[in-house]
Amino acid sequence: MSYKIIYEDNTELADFEAINKGYRKDVIVVIDDKRYKLYITDIIRLHQDFDSEIEETGIYQNEPNTIIVREVGKDEIEKTIDGLIKDGFFDNLGYTK
Repeated sequence: MSYKIIYEDNTELADFEAINKGYRKDVIVVIDDKRYKLYITDIIRLHQDFDSEIEETGIYQNEPNTIIVREVGKDEIEKTIDGLIKDGFFDNLGYTK
């Protein structure tokens, strides 16, 4: 199966900021004619978001199509997406055209 990973903001600055912020929301995976918009986060950022929302609202709702990675760098993102594709993860995920 062939696929393509697109970074909507494909700059060194965006890469640097993503690693430091612990999340990236400009990643799209294209498989055949299906486009999957992903929210990439590391566990530290996920934990911070969870704690903050629970404190503020009493509930936590994660971003759609959330993928948790060790580090929000392109190498780790691409390795994770490759593994998820091999495992059939995207077969059951919502997509946009």
